[in-house]
Amino acid sequence: MLERVQPATVEESLNGAASARDACVAVRRLTLTDFRSYPSLRLEVDVRPVVLTGLNGAGKTNLLEAISYLVPGRGLRRARLSEVGRGGTHPWAVAAEIGIGELDHAVGTGYRPEPGARAEKRQVRIDGTPAKSQAELGRVASAQWLTPQMDRLFLEGPSGRRRFLDRLILGFDPDHAGPLAAYEHSLRSRNKLLKDGVRDTGWLASVEESMAAHGVAVAVRRLEAIERLHPLCGVAFGPFPGAEVRLTGALEDWLAEGPALAAEERMRAALQASREDDFGMGSAGVGPHRSDLAVRHTGNGAEAARCSTGEQKALLVSLVLAAARLQARERGHMPLLLLDEIAAHLDPERLAALFDLLSDLGAQAWMTGTDPRLFAAWGDRAQMITVREGTLFA
Repeated sequence: MLERVQPATVEESLNGAASARDACVAVRRLTLTDFRSYPSLRLEVDVRPVVLTGLNGAGKTNLLEAISYLVPGRGLRRARLSEVGRGGTHPWAVAAEIGIGELDHAVGTGYRPEPGARAEKRQVRIDGTPAKSQAELGRVASAQWLTPQMDRLFLEGPSGRRRFLDRLILGFDPDHAGPLAAYEHSLRSRNKLLKDGVRDTGWLASVEESMAAHGVAVAVRRLEAIERLHPLCGVAFGPFPGAEVRLTGALEDWLAEGPALAAEERMRAALQASREDDFGMGSAGVGPHRSDLAVRHTGNGAEAARCSTGEQKALLVSLVLAAARLQARERGHMPLLLLDEIAAHLDPERLAALFDLLSDLGAQAWMTGTDPRLFAAWGDRAQMITVREGTLFA
């Protein structure tokens, strides 16, 4: 059984975050080489929030995307590594000095094409030492982000909602990356075997056993994370509504009905029975890749998909802030917050309240927008930078 934690008040959440304020994850120096529109860039900032303003296409989001590669995953845009280099052809690199309180880490990552390589692979160095995998970045830095494309998260398919949930979880549970990667590898292997017409029952059974073990591990971690998030996202945070979140799917139903080992057995049996159907569909019909995240506005009781555009954006902000506060409580530091065009769909009252909340939480938030007047309320609490055709002006 999962232990339910008593809900925290806004004041308790802020007090817990304030204790971690001096240990927020903060980029202090950022260096780009042949990244997107930047042939080269060196930017030094302090731990305060950073506001990037400029016309569309000036390169603001490119900077946020570069920072998103300092943590595990496919980055803010989920682009192929070979598409990120300047002009879409160059090798590229992102390097940063990252501080967490008094601790400093030198992080570098990038991509260089390797002739004959079967898959793209991101190179990572931490404090001068090559990392075995990008997952090791999660032990150094963490980040949460919101982009304009996510404004339709509750209206489109479930894959985006699953990615959103997994990104929230990775902030306070970096080990979640292991079962996710292992499950996706097993899923791809089974898909290829079915596509290639392999009917070796022993081979398929071995892959399906791995899928079941890792799939149940992913589902359990997601369910436990939602339980931990519940006290923080279930109540309104200033003008941002409380959100009730739940995970839906066959695998989650099995876990609700019995122990994890029983769910593994049911998943193995379902995969074996559905091989022919899955061959025609091109993927497995059961597993954590079929789960969905359901979100409800606790103030008016409406499912997120039925809320107004502004309410949906406010719900997204609520969930990201809840995950950041949970991370401050469990890991002792706030994550980086990357908020692209954050003013879109937020009324002036909510936008001003968000600025105050971010300031109180002590997070280094990187925000973009076209109109600097929208960020005037920050005053000297934030660092204002203008971006013009890939050049930065303080």
